[in-house]
This record gives sequence, structure tokens and C-alpha cells, in this order.
Amino acid sequence: MPRIYQNLLLITALFLSTQQATAQTDTLPLSVNPALSDIYNSKFPKQYSIGGITVTGTKSFDQNLIISISGLAVGDVISIPGTDVFSKAISKLWKQSLVSNVEVFLTRLEGNKLFVELAITERPRLLDFRFVGVKKGEREDLATKSGLSKDRVLTENMKLSAVEAIRKFYYEKGYRNVQIDMREEPVTGVNNSVNITFFVDKGKKVKVNSINFTDNESIADNKLKKQMKGTKEMTKVTLFPEKIVSPYGDSSKTPGFREYLKEMAYLSPSKTKEYLDPYFRFKLFSGAKFNETKYTEDKQKVLEYYNAQGFRDAQIVADTQFYDLKGNINVDIKVSEGRKYYFGNITWKGNTKYSDSILNVILAIKKGDVYNLELLNKRLGKQLSMEGGDIGSLYQDDGYLFFRVDPIETAVYNDTIDYEIRMTEGPQAVYGTISVSGNDKTKDYVILRELRTVPGEKFSRADIIRTQRELSQLGFFNPEKINPNVVPNAENGTVDIEWQVEEKSADQLELSAGFGGGIGLTGTLGVTFNNFSIKNIGKKSSWDPLPSGDGQKLSARIQSNGKAYRSYNFSFTEPWLGGKKRNSFSVNYFNTKYANAYDPFTGLYCKACGDTSYVKTVGFGVSLGKQLKWPDDYFNLIYSLNVQQYKLRNYAVSGFNGLKDGNSTNISLKLTLLRNSAGPNPIFPTSGSNFMMSGQFTLPYSLLGITSETDNQYKFPEFHKWRFNGEWYVPIGRARGADKNKQFILKAAAKYGFIGRYNSKLDISPFERFQVGDAGLSNTQALLGYDIIAHRGYPVYNNSDPKVNPDNIQPTKYFTIFNKYTMELRYPFSTSASSTIYGLAFFEAANGWYDFKNYNPFKLRRSAGVGMRFFLPMFGLLGFDYGVGLDRYNQNTGIKGAAKFTFMLGQEPE
Repeated sequence: MPRIYQNLLLITALFLSTQQATAQTDTLPLSVNPALSDIYNSKFPKQYSIGGITVTGTKSFDQNLIISISGLAVGDVISIPGTDVFSKAISKLWKQSLVSNVEVFLTRLEGNKLFVELAITERPRLLDFRFVGVKKGEREDLATKSGLSKDRVLTENMKLSAVEAIRKFYYEKGYRNVQIDMREEPVTGVNNSVNITFFVDKGKKVKVNSINFTDNESIADNKLKKQMKGTKEMTKVTLFPEKIVSPYGDSSKTPGFREYLKEMAYLSPSKTKEYLDPYFRFKLFSGAKFNETKYTEDKQKVLEYYNAQGFRDAQIVADTQFYDLKGNINVDIKVSEGRKYYFGNITWKGNTKYSDSILNVILAIKKGDVYNLELLNKRLGKQLSMEGGDIGSLYQDDGYLFFRVDPIETAVYNDTIDYEIRMTEGPQAVYGTISVSGNDKTKDYVILRELRTVPGEKFSRADIIRTQRELSQLGFFNPEKINPNVVPNAENGTVDIEWQVEEKSADQLELSAGFGGGIGLTGTLGVTFNNFSIKNIGKKSSWDPLPSGDGQKLSARIQSNGKAYRSYNFSFTEPWLGGKKRNSFSVNYFNTKYANAYDPFTGLYCKACGDTSYVKTVGFGVSLGKQLKWPDDYFNLIYSLNVQQYKLRNYAVSGFNGLKDGNSTNISLKLTLLRNSAGPNPIFPTSGSNFMMSGQFTLPYSLLGITSETDNQYKFPEFHKWRFNGEWYVPIGRARGADKNKQFILKAAAKYGFIGRYNSKLDISPFERFQVGDAGLSNTQALLGYDIIAHRGYPVYNNSDPKVNPDNIQPTKYFTIFNKYTMELRYPFSTSASSTIYGLAFFEAANGWYDFKNYNPFKLRRSAGVGMRFFLPMFGLLGFDYGVGLDRYNQNTGIKGAAKFTFMLGQEPE
């Protein structure tokens, strides 16, 4: 039935997504009910009561919801003319983004009761959306970045935002000419719903063809381009062809030769690279995309570089980008270098703690040095640095937390600038309240005992840096989330520190199992609890799955390969014996058996053979470590007593002069001096060093008369063994911005080992020697106490001559002396608590000898290669290396014959 409005007053509101709500009124000609026409014709406001509200045009929304949102209610008293209640109702409905059109009708008037109708047009709901013309991975990223959600009301703003997000996504990837066609289609059978399809044409990726600087008279283009890390030119490579015979001759200078090459490239594009001549260049597109944000940052880096070279007035006066014929961008930058400045006289004011001469030595800037404000601020300590060595660090390490320094230009004449360094030393601060937070599992005292920020002691910046490192070394916390919240109290000269930590999973699980025909059950079960609590082992409530939180370490491992091999290992470490000093206590036990489980005549598996032919090792060790105060407190001294018994039953071992049966007992005392300042992340150190020097000694049984020279020397092995390891970690370059943890790290390492004898009439002990080569993983020889020294790119070898290829040679004995040198360039891909991943390139040189007569530390086997390391808290460290033995290389086998792929598990090999 058609709707008839008597003397209808129409209030209409049509809105766009970016406009405010407005109302229009239109008085229609007088009809049946003259009362409605008098409402807005009245000269004086008159009050009316809303007698009823109806809603039309709804498809999916409840009418009561629309009325509630509008703010109108039956019984409301309004004054007409003069009221804006209807405009407000329209605005409220529009703000919810539920409707695209609102009309307010006054339908009838009964007495002073006015009846209202809200006529709306609902916005459609988005049932689904998809992207056409993009890759699967990009599709998933776009679904997130577009901001669209299924089954939500779809607004014009949402559609515009989605298109803009898609455009921005590809713009940042270098596609600056992306075309997007958005098509909206109603869904049949579903009320007021639509699907949207985005047809994306990325076009050709826009690259930076060239970067050109003008008016840069003092600094070359290449040096300026190097500062633009985020804006790179396409790499240009020139290929020089071999001798080519063409109809026009065989020289690139012959007329018609270039035309011949063009013709060949057209007829056979696959051969284009092969036939390019010096006049042709092709481009390798790597990192040359143009990003507006990075370009802006790079321009600032160019100016910073100019400032660092003394050009403090340098400016970029103009820059422009234009497209070439291939659609790539050329960037032109015009600079104004200005004058080059130098430091003049530097004077100090306000310093009472240190003299001018001491401050000048630390500042290390002399009159006549090239002006560099960034360097000046860094040497003064105005820029935060973990390295120290600046004026600020000097004062803050001595308690002057409130120290301030301001460099003031006092004179600028010609090309020289004089400075006065004004200092406010302030009082020395002491530590106030020290607290910890974020440790849900680890007990407070475990963290507090590691802190060097002790209440009442003098503040030191070095204490805070050292504490961060040592909390990281515990392995319980995310190194990137250890944050000292420093709160200075200038009123009383104290500083409060809240150590905020984020716990990470520190326990590790190793599990594998299998069943082989004839061999039986094989597998490994190992657990390591790095934050164990032995004192709560009797409290059932603390088992989750084991009691934890006291910082102790408990490790247990069982490994079996049927009758052929089995091993039990157990260890426990208390890092703070007694709880008052950093004195560590460790105990360990192992029981390993390796059996000859194959019949020597048939080569088949034999159950009984494993009981009659085997080597068994049982050992027990206890160690006590003590932190030293001299030369500094990075040093630790560790005393270890080790007892090992070897049992051989019808089992021949290389190097034992035919011995197949017997027992050997090895009792030794080992002294180890350590100095470890590497950190802050123990898995991926970025600075510091790690040194170890040890001596291991048995009793000189033959000299004491306990054994004679004719006795079996294997019964009680006698030896003295020396080891030295040194490692250095140096950051290369400078990390910036969000990638401050992404920095190349150079690791340099040197290792040395020697085992000697007390009695010159006896041979050197066959136990505890050095096995050099391969991946450093354990094998049967490790059961006899051999130190396994990894050498990537080589198999295990026993010949000291690098010219002898060790391939397919089974070692019969192992070295008594070894040297190893390593250089690694590391780069982190992830240093998060959940995983530490880094890649490396290495150069390695090592060798072994049997006596000092033939020892030559420069006669080494060399190798080079690349590798990856993955540290997952649950499984520990995994590693892969691909090394090429440079001294194994020959023309017949090539690189493939000299290369070796190695795998490591658990910890870095020696």
C-alpha cells in the first residue's frame, strides 16, 4: 500500500564518508492535516512529545538497535522550531558506519504527540574478499595489511583504505606503478552481502638505475653512495666474450659486430649473456629498489657523513627523481658543501675531579683535527655507548651519575672553531633500593646475588653493564629484555634500580627412538634442567615437572644402540656453594660401553659378540671453582679430580700396541684458569674475550716406584697435559636503527695442546691424546679420553704433513701436540629468546704432531667455508658447516673432492 504523508515534512540527510552529517528540510504543499504544516510555520517555539518511532529500510539490523543508536525515545519533549534533535540523531547513526543514507519523516500529529519515521539504507556486509594476480605468500600478507574483516559492515572508507594499503605494500617493494581494480559484487541468496575482488597488476619493479651527485668537489661520488644504505644502484656487470667469429669479423671493434650480436640475441635470447661484448652491460637487480622513506633517511646520512668530514654547513639544495626509458629511476642530488672546518682551542671549565691534561688525553681531539661534532659528542659521552672510554663513562664509573657536559662554541674564525667544554660534576651517587621484577620462576635471591649494584655502594655505569652480561650468562632470561630501570634521586644523592627481566625456557630435552632388525631398541633420552632446585626436591608442590628456581643445573642422558653401544651420563652443578660466594661445585658420573656387535668372520650382527668383545669406560669427577679478585674478577680458578677406569675385553684399540684385554685406571688432578668477558649473549657473543689455560696431572707412578718400567704402562697411565684456548669477539661496522642487533661479529681463536711424560724411558700415554679432524663429534676413541679437535673440511688425520691427503686413511694413533687457528665472520639473523640463528664464514688452519722435534706451528692444513648455527632452548645448539680443505684440493677431483659437510649438536666443537 503506498505511503501517503499528510502535509509531509521531509528531513533528509545524505552523507559521504568524509563529511559531517547535515539535515535538509523541505515543506511540502498543504494537504489533509493542516496541523503538520503549522509546525515550522509557527513564529514561536512549541513543545511536542514524541508519540512513536518507526524504522523502515532495515534488512539485517534490529529496529530497536537503530532507535537506540539515534538517541530518540518515545516521550521525549522537543521544541519546534529551534530543536536540533533530529540532526543529532542522524549524526549518531552515521558515526556508527552502519548506514549510507538516513531520512527522518514526521508522519502525523495527534494533539501534541508527534510520530516519527526513520528511513535508512543499510551498508552491505562483507562476506568475502580475495586478491587476484598476486603470489600466495603476498596474498596472506595483503589479507592482514588491508584491514578488511569478513562479516563486517563495509564502508567506503574501508574500501579506500584497503586499496591504499595494497598500493603501499607494493610501493615499498619497489612496484611504484601498481594498478588495482576493485570489483564489488552482491552475493546471491545472502541478504545485503557483497564480495570484493582486488585485481592487482604489480607492473615492473622500479629500480634505481643511477645516483648522481653534483657540486661535490671534495668528496667523491662513490663515498657518498656508500652512505646510502637503503638506496642502492643496480649492479652493473660487463662481460667480455671469448673469440667470436661473425659475418663481420671476429673483433668487437669490427663494423657491424654489435648489430650481429643484437641479431643473435633476438634469435637466441638464451645465449645473450654468452655473446655480450664490452659495449654491452646487463644488470643484476639486488637491493636496488627505491623506497621513499629510506631515501629520506639516506639523504640525512649523506649530510652526517659530510659533517663528520668537517663540512658542518653542508646542505642538499635540490634533489629529483626521473624515470628512464625502461621505467627505472635516476636520482640526481645537488649538494652545497660549504667550507671545511677544523677544531681550534679546546678548554675545560667546571672540572675538579680530573685535570685538563687527563681529560684531553681521553678526549683525544687536538687543535687542527678535522671538525666532527658527532665524534666530539661521542668522546664526551653525550651519546650512550656500551664500549666506554669516554669522558662520561670516566665520571659515571666513579659515581658521578648527575654529571653533565656541554660543548660550547666560543669562536669561529676562518675555518677554525674554538670550544669550551662546560662541566657540572655534581655529587657522587650511591645505590638506593634495588629490586627485581618479571621473574615468575627464578627466585629473587638467585638474581640478587648476581647483581653488582649493591645498596649503599657507589654508583658505577660499569656495574650495570657487567650485571646485564652476567644475568644473560645465566641462560634463564631473554638477553634483549634485561632492562635496568634507573631512577635517580637528586635530593638525597641515591639511585634506585629495578631490574626488569623476562624469563625464557632454559630446559632442554633430547629424545629419539627406533628399532632395528637384529640390533634391537635404539634411541636417546636426555634432559637438562638449567634452573634446578635440589632443596625443594622433597616438596611435591614444587614439581613442575621438577623443582626449579634455585639456579642449579641437573643433567641426565641415556643412549643406546642395542648391544653395540650404550651410555649413561649424570651431572649436577651448584654455582654458589654455600650461597655467599661465587664458588661453584660440580659432580659428574658416566658409564659407557662400546661393543663389537658384529661377527668378524661373517660381518653380520651377533648378539653374543657384544658380551665377549667390548671397551667399557666408567668415570667419576668432582670440581670446585672459585672466582678470583686478582688480576680482575673475570678470572676463575677450577680444581678438578677425575677418576676413570677403562676395561678392554678382546677389543683391539689403535695405538695400544696390540693390547686387547686389561684394565686401566686414570686418576688425574686438573687445574684450570679461566677468564671470560665475552657477552652479553653467551650463545652469540658480540664483544669481549674468553681465555682458558689448564694443566692436568697424574702421579709419576714409575718415578715413585709404584710401577716399574717393565710393567704394563696402561694399568696406571702417567702424563702431564697442557691446554690453552683463546677467543676474541669484535663487532665490525656500526649497527643503526631497528637493526641495532644486526651487526657483523669477527671471532678470532687460537688453541694449543700438549701431552708429555715424566719418565723419558716410557712412551707417552696413549690416553688423553688429541684427535684432529672432522666435525668434533664423539666416537669410540673418545671413550679413551681423547680430546676431539674439530677441523672443518678434513676427515680425521694422523699425518703431520699437509701435502699428504688424509682421505681414505684410517688413523692408527693420535697426536701429542696440536695447534689450531680460526677466523669466523658471523652475522645474526635472530637473537630472540625463542631462537638464536646466525650464519658464518670461516677460515681455519690446524695440524698435529708427535714430538717437538717435528713441531712447526706454521705448517698447517687450511680450510675455508660457510655454516649456520641454530639455538633452540628446548633442543640446544645445532650446526651445519660446509668446508673446503684447501690442502686436499687437486685438479682431478676439484672443489667437490676437497669439500666436506659436517654437522654438530649440543655445543660448539673445539
